[in-house]
Amino acid sequence: MNKLQHYQKYKFRYEVVAIFCYLLINSVILATSVIMEANRSGEPGFQLWEPFVWEFSSAMATMVLIPACVWLLKNHAFDWAKIKIFVAIYLFSSLLFSLAHVVIMVAIRKLVYWSQALDYNFGDIWIEFFYEFRKDLWSFIFILLFIKGYGFIVSRLQGEANPIAVGEEESITQRFDRLLVKKLGKEFIVKVEEIEWLESSGNYVNLHIKERIYPTRSTLTQLISQIEEQGFCRIHRSHAINLNNIESITPLSSGDSEVKLDNGKVLNLSRRYKDAFKSQLM
Repeated sequence: MNKLQHYQKYKFRYEVVAIFCYLLINSVILATSVIMEANRSGEPGFQLWEPFVWEFSSAMATMVLIPACVWLLKNHAFDWAKIKIFVAIYLFSSLLFSLAHVVIMVAIRKLVYWSQALDYNFGDIWIEFFYEFRKDLWSFIFILLFIKGYGFIVSRLQGEANPIAVGEEESITQRFDRLLVKKLGKEFIVKVEEIEWLESSGNYVNLHIKERIYPTRSTLTQLISQIEEQGFCRIHRSHAINLNNIESITPLSSGDSEVKLDNGKVLNLSRRYKDAFKSQLM
């Protein structure tokens, strides 16, 4: 397994760790800067731990809100043809982002101060919210730009798969047996029969092929309708499998089952899809 394959396999973990480390380092730098500036001006009007609470509470609130930013970009991708509508959507979202950030941040601070038998005073709510919104707006824009840039780089590294249809007629249910993968300026062919399992990811479906992951712009429902006859079956709202790759099936007390593939991957077979799954095995 090369470095890219390893990263794809543990992509979410790497992302969480990277965000956590960035916010941790940034918070420490900001907190120590507050302490140093206060010492330059004379005796600080706060205890040594307080700046760390201020900065870490802000960082924790930001980390909680990052998934919402990812959701916003996936479900409301910016469209220049409707720029007025999208500016309104993103401006309103920035207000919600700032409001949520302030609420979470203040709640954490009050809890910490309460544990120390102290009272945290946020100040005049309107003045302080305007003060925070100025900073949160730029944080919001930076987060969105970073997510888009990061996604662009990752997509270029891992490649994107597009179906090569059989015949000339175009249809959303048209059968295909090959995929054209574009990666770093190169193109190569992947056979559908080589797909081990499929995973829904927003507006994309991730195709898992020999420890590699290739995204294709489609819904899982649409894609399965095109390749179902080639031995593929949906077993969960979020994933489907190649029936030829099943190693074992283990019933669970909940009524669901676990399906183990011959590559070692274990996936949940939901009760909702169990009947359709059994009918395809017969």
